[in-house]
Amino acid sequence: MAKSSTTLEWCIVRLGEDHNWWVDEVSDPVRWDVDGLSIIDPRQVAHLIDLVEPLRDYGFDQDIMEGAFISFRIEKDLGDGRVRLRRSKESLFDSDEKLFVLADVLDEENGPFADLLDHITRCRVKMLNDLFDFESKLTVDEVEDELREDQNSSFIEGRAIHTFEEITSILDYVPAGWDTDEEQADKDTDEESDTDDLPELDEEEEEKLKNDQSLKWDEDEEEEGDEDEDAKKGDGEDSDDEDSDEDEDEEEEEDEDDDEEEDERPRRRKR
Repeated sequence: MAKSSTTLEWCIVRLGEDHNWWVDEVSDPVRWDVDGLSIIDPRQVAHLIDLVEPLRDYGFDQDIMEGAFISFRIEKDLGDGRVRLRRSKESLFDSDEKLFVLADVLDEENGPFADLLDHITRCRVKMLNDLFDFESKLTVDEVEDELREDQNSSFIEGRAIHTFEEITSILDYVPAGWDTDEEQADKDTDEESDTDDLPELDEEEEEKLKNDQSLKWDEDEEEEGDEDEDAKKGDGEDSDDEDSDEDEDEEEEEDEDDDEEEDERPRRRKR
């Protein structure tokens, strides 16, 4: 750990609107500028440890990450989203205590934190080149240039980049159009969880939904309307047939009546 950081014994941090923690006060205001100074909380520390685990096969050095941070434990809750932290000698990787960690950024170009960013970038590039069959090998410069563009956009917008975001942008980096197996598995898991959230319906409820007019599409309603019209036409044809049959019956009855009348008429006498 850098000697310049030994005088930093405590700090007061606040929870920002972005749900990240930012430094308000430090015990060494001469060397440390708290303007836009971020600190990583215990939940984020655990996530970073998980992210660097796959990099161990590609040369990741735990000591470099350990030396890039100053550890703090919670001393007192000050209320209103503010907490006082006290310096801790606990290990970032081996401690059972919930630790906040502050990046040692006193020397932004050549300090311990700058060394960490360079180290994890190289390890990430090695891993990606091993996982993917790129047409040409991915280089550290290409990754750094792309990440620098994103950072410049944030600076232009006047938004401070949190340390956690700066690290995860490297540890999660994948070239456009490529996905690691773990990321694809996470996507599949999310899709499955979306379907799992749908409630199961019994047969009675399904039948109710089928007959619910408010759930039918316009096309279904049009089809039903066509079927009703066809049914009406069919009924009309049947009624026409019935009417024609009745007319025929009436004509036959009239003919029979005429015959009966003729029979009832007196016959003329022959001269």
